[in-house]
Amino acid sequence: MEAVTRDFFLFLSKNKTLNQLAKNRCSHFATGKIIGGTDFASSIACIKALNTQGLSVTVDHLGEFVDSPEIAAERTEECIETIKMIYTEKLDSHVSLKMTSLGLDIDRNLVVQNMTRILETAEQYDIMVTIDMEDVTRCQATIDLFKQFKDLYKNISTVLQAYLYRTEQDLAELSKMKPFLRLVKGAYKESPKHAFPDKADVDTNYMKLIEKSLLAGNYTGIATHDENMIEFTKTMQRKHHIPLDQFEFQMLYGMRTNLQQALVKQGYRVRVYVPYGMDWYGYFMRRLAERPANIAFAFKGIIQK
Repeated sequence: MEAVTRDFFLFLSKNKTLNQLAKNRCSHFATGKIIGGTDFASSIACIKALNTQGLSVTVDHLGEFVDSPEIAAERTEECIETIKMIYTEKLDSHVSLKMTSLGLDIDRNLVVQNMTRILETAEQYDIMVTIDMEDVTRCQATIDLFKQFKDLYKNISTVLQAYLYRTEQDLAELSKMKPFLRLVKGAYKESPKHAFPDKADVDTNYMKLIEKSLLAGNYTGIATHDENMIEFTKTMQRKHHIPLDQFEFQMLYGMRTNLQQALVKQGYRVRVYVPYGMDWYGYFMRRLAERPANIAFAFKGIIQK
């Protein structure tokens, strides 16, 4: 049943008609519930409110798979301006972005050029930039780009997905660089050739990655709403005396807000992933596909707001 639900929401995420309808008529439904706002300026109040509650943030301008250099340039400028506004508004926020939004599917040199401009700005204002991971066909290119930029800049991090077989080896390689890593279970539909098909195996691998990353000394973002994974991390921290400032929990805006607050009160760092922009529909469907329990959390949050 879970696989059917996942496939259903992934199918919906790719429906162009529904995506356009959501963009044109339903953005008011998502704003303040699923996304911070339709642009970064309109998201600032949301971010400040989260910061006031003791929650850190990472923001993401929604929109990927860019197929023109002009749009990639626009996304680059958007990210640069966002970094500057984070600094000016004194927000406790990082920036997350996808390499396809900067032109990965067009030309690698274009991505390097655009990302270099972003990271130069990030270094100037001391704002962390996280390269989000996409599907397995873009995984190696993303890791290669991260390694290239990590040698040059300090304000850069990336994401590893627990459902991929390759990730344990990727973690071992990247740990040599003592990176800031966000660990997620994974939200894309991949074949059994590349990814664990069973949830139990993904969970087991996720716990293994959390342990290996923390013991390697990496600053680690454990991005999950799964309380079993959260409790595992807490147990790991106590068992191995991991400093509380070596990791953080990360959750999605609008989901598990009570759990976020409870973790803050317990003394843990918590970062909320706040997307913004008009292209919210596909993002929302993928989050629902990622874990069926998110469906209940998401709609509970929508009703309460």
